[in-house]
Amino acid sequence: MDLPHFDLGEFVRRVLAEDLGSGGDVTSKATIDANARFTADLNCREPIVVAGLELAIAFFRACDREVRIERLVKDGDAVAAGAVLLRLEGNARAMLAAERSALNTLQHLSGIATLTRRYVEAIEGTGATLLDTRKTIPGLRLLDKYAARMGGAENHRMRLDDGLLIKDNHVGVAGGVAEAVAAAKQYGSELPIQVEVDRIEQIEPALQAGADRLLLDNMKPDMLREAVKLVAGRVPLEASGGVNLDTIRGIAETGVDYISVGRITQSAPAVDIGLDYVLTP
Repeated sequence: MDLPHFDLGEFVRRVLAEDLGSGGDVTSKATIDANARFTADLNCREPIVVAGLELAIAFFRACDREVRIERLVKDGDAVAAGAVLLRLEGNARAMLAAERSALNTLQHLSGIATLTRRYVEAIEGTGATLLDTRKTIPGLRLLDKYAARMGGAENHRMRLDDGLLIKDNHVGVAGGVAEAVAAAKQYGSELPIQVEVDRIEQIEPALQAGADRLLLDNMKPDMLREAVKLVAGRVPLEASGGVNLDTIRGIAETGVDYISVGRITQSAPAVDIGLDYVLTP
């Protein structure tokens, strides 16, 4: 997984501790022999785009270092219902202890990737690029954005310190779009300055003040087309607000360069993935 600055070991330890507590899986201890072994297929029960397989594997290996795992797909693959993602063989108690943590993570991340792919496919051929946002589950931003990338989106700002984006509240406090851009210029950051505008009359003052990119917020397609014509390629344009699967194609066809969608990370439903066990002799 391409996840710079992500501590996989710490994540696995924290999630397992949350699920197992101090006593471990007492039900498995009470009902299953300590030496019993299982084979299991981890499979999807609906069409999905896969994201998070290495995390799922890490949970099983944390509980059974000798577990045997066969990967049958990879992150980013679109697979049909019934496809087997992983085949595992290991200690039964250990696999049951890891099951819920592995499934929760994989279902959540694959849900994001699956929904993201639907948005990407909806704007195919328009020239627009789908972006994610900072609307992620607290503490899971790196993973949520990784899943969006597996679905085909580009990552936007990861944190507040890696992008200078002037939004409506900044504009209100600063006294106007031009004033906010001027203040950002004076601040001296080397980051490009993006400015949110929600009215056509804000565009020219933002550009004259030195904005490097515009975020066109909650503009209907007719207004977006007017903005695209006015800007005429001087800076990249990103549309945001009110975007869903029913509206995104029309937004993309206005000529904007980017479309940001918060719901791909904020509201994606988990997909249905299960672990089916077969007792081995």
